[in-house]
Amino acid sequence: MNITMIGSGYVGLVSGACFADFGHNVICVDADANKIERLKAGEIPIFEPGLDELVANNVEQNRLSFTTELESSVRGADAVFIAVGTPSRRGDGHADLSFVYAVAQSIAKALEGFTVVVNKSTVPVGTGDEVERII
Repeated sequence: MNITMIGSGYVGLVSGACFADFGHNVICVDADANKIERLKAGEIPIFEPGLDELVANNVEQNRLSFTTELESSVRGADAVFIAVGTPSRRGDGHADLSFVYAVAQSIAKALEGFTVVVNKSTVPVGTGDEVERII
């Protein structure tokens, strides 16, 4: 299966590496070009026991790759996972869903045919309905 993981932080990178280790082809996408360059160089920006080896092994097997190119990565995917940050908003402490909604809009522009879209970001109830509406 071809999987696109949008967001290469704690959730996206770990999930993407695990999917790749199960034999799937995974592209991890991130808007942060510096982070992508570091990942391509084998530098893991987070600590998770065994993650560095998991990433290195799957990159070597050509099952895991990294890019900033969201739209082209979505086009060839069987499944797209949204794993972007949802920081607390200043003032009221509610989740800032702007990154989730922006990614949903980008996914909508790139989709070609049936593709499963999964939201792995930490979001409140009802967010999935809004993501579905956007797409």
